[in-house]
Amino acid sequence: MSAASCKLAIKAIPNAPRTALAGWLGDVLKVKVHAPALEGRANEELCAFIAGILGLPRRSVSLAQGDKSRQKLLHIEGLTLPEIRTRLDPLVT
Repeated sequence: MSAASCKLAIKAIPNAPRTALAGWLGDVLKVKVHAPALEGRANEELCAFIAGILGLPRRSVSLAQGDKSRQKLLHIEGLTLPEIRTRLDPLVT
């Protein structure tokens, strides 16, 4: 695996009917998260969802900023930002 890593800006929307990508707002990825914003459950689900959709192990995605905010910054190990865009762009509606 490469030593690549980057930060991905996220706008999280908790309590959604299901967890899903909701589109790009410039360089910020909007993600609907099914879990409520309680006790870190939405953050955990967000990290697991992004890792899964990018084909990375769960440990490769962590919360760098925004623990209690809808504006979050994820630290992603193993991919560069252009590689992430390449993987996500076909999936974003």
